[in-house]
Amino acid sequence: MTSQPSATSTAATTSPGATAAADAQSPPIRVLIIDNEIAHAEAEAEALERVGYACTVAGSGAEGARRIEQEPFDIVITDLMMNDVGGLDILKQAKENLPDAEVILVTGHGSVSSAVAAMQQGAFNYLTKPLDLGQLRAITENAAANLRLRRTNAELNRRLDEKFGFDGVIGSSPKMHDVIQLLTRIAPTNATVLIQGETGTGKELVAQAIHQNSPRKAKPFVALNCAALSENILESELFGHVRGAFTDASTDRVGKFEYAQGGTLFLDEVGDMPLATQIKLLRVLENSEITRVGSNEPIKVNVRILSATNRNLEKQIAAGTFRSDLYHRLKVITVVLPRLVERSQDIPLLIEHFIKYFAKRHDKQIKSMTTAARRQLMAFDWPGNVRQLRNVVESMVVVDYDGVLDVDDLPAELSTTAEATGEEPPRTNLASMVGKSLEDVERLFIEETLKLTGGNREEAAKMLGIGERTLYRKIKEYDM
Repeated sequence: MTSQPSATSTAATTSPGATAAADAQSPPIRVLIIDNEIAHAEAEAEALERVGYACTVAGSGAEGARRIEQEPFDIVITDLMMNDVGGLDILKQAKENLPDAEVILVTGHGSVSSAVAAMQQGAFNYLTKPLDLGQLRAITENAAANLRLRRTNAELNRRLDEKFGFDGVIGSSPKMHDVIQLLTRIAPTNATVLIQGETGTGKELVAQAIHQNSPRKAKPFVALNCAALSENILESELFGHVRGAFTDASTDRVGKFEYAQGGTLFLDEVGDMPLATQIKLLRVLENSEITRVGSNEPIKVNVRILSATNRNLEKQIAAGTFRSDLYHRLKVITVVLPRLVERSQDIPLLIEHFIKYFAKRHDKQIKSMTTAARRQLMAFDWPGNVRQLRNVVESMVVVDYDGVLDVDDLPAELSTTAEATGEEPPRTNLASMVGKSLEDVERLFIEETLKLTGGNREEAAKMLGIGERTLYRKIKEYDM
């Protein structure tokens, strides 16, 4: 049975200091109360409804278990000792069916030890009979606050993913924002995707992100570089072979298609695939069947194909080295990754990400990177794109000895940048600022300095020669 809130127990009548009631933007916390004693359960429900909770009452353990299977609840309050299904069984079922819900146990004084043991199994807290309604509300509110905090953190992480990345694909520049928005739309589908971009732009990382955010994420992600293998070996790697198919084929071998069954197959450098293999790949895409080398038996496969290339496939089609029909099969969706120089405002974000990653990987204590080192990284043109930046930051982390990454930690490949040659770094064109207001000039300098420091406000304030509080006030004033 469901106990409905009375006319005086709406969200508008929440008692002072109580935060349980739902506001206009979020639904109320749903509470399931399970107890053999209906009157007891109804009293609990009424006490909680008065402060804004939406309560449902179950008069037996069996009914409570059924409701847990069929309905979403945020908090479950259950008696420990019941005639049929006990509180510990309810706890176990709630953890399986409602993994985000909190469970509160109600017990007599003689069973407190059992309630404590239940907390070790994941219960949030326990109450002893006879119930103190104030204590009931307090513990329930603590459980609700715990839920709200987790949901807020989850929402914050979701927003950060939208703004700065997509499971490892990092960027806040307009170009990368467009890429990430596209990835969020295509990942849940089964569409084939062609990822285009220069070497080092992160094509395989994007492919992994698509897989990890798809319904296939529990199945294998299998990558194969088509440029690294000869035609015969590539076909064997893709489709497998049977014993005796060729010299050295002493046993049957499962290919990448079979190994990726139910998951995702990533074909890197697909533009280097031989024409004969292209024909066989096209058949797989059309029929969802592969045939092992040396066999006549077709094998059904269920695999999503993601491919990548740094070549211009349309030019290859015109030159006769890539099949037009395969090209259109592979590029149902096309993702084009920008060069790092085209998304330079992402460099500070990437630097911070790589410092944290490699400091943990190599067990190093890295406190910061100097402004001089950041300036040189920002000034470099990065022909090797994100991969090169990643390798440079890893090198700096590995060779550093004082916890501060500086120009002396830079690898030789950056030795020709302005500071390494002793030249002055490029300055902002002052002539372009003539005629602008002081506010516009100040805003520009603050923005550029924050970019240079990767958003580190303490370091930016030092560079600008102002206090941190002043900088915070300016950021707020200019709505940055």
